[in-house]
Amino acid sequence: MSWQTYVDEHLMCDIDGSSQHLASASIVGHDGSVWAQSSSFPQFKPNEITAIMNDFNEPGSLAPTGLFLGGTKYMVIQGEPGAVIRGKKGSGGITIKKTGQALVFGIYEEPVTPGQCNMVVERLGDYLVDQGL
Repeated sequence: MSWQTYVDEHLMCDIDGSSQHLASASIVGHDGSVWAQSSSFPQFKPNEITAIMNDFNEPGSLAPTGLFLGGTKYMVIQGEPGAVIRGKKGSGGITIKKTGQALVFGIYEEPVTPGQCNMVVERLGDYLVDQGL
């Protein structure tokens, strides 16, 4: 299965048959290389991925400044140290799951809820971890 198929069929899918889906999604290597992304995923800067990777290595490092992706600032909220970073901006937000080789991103807007975004992103991330990726 191609990486783009993972994004299209497992991240940008209908959530629980609700015909709601994430606003955008991506799978990015730890080095910042894009493996696959939805057409609406923001163009990010390398230093934004570096800052995200630093927060996985030193949990809490993004909290004072916020998480930036594509120039958009998200307030960092509870996550799982070293495994998941979650951010909020207005009625939307972001979930990032770290696997052995990649970062799985999901960005949502209402009516999708934070919990729905977490479920979609973390389910694929956990699967990739189980596959050694």
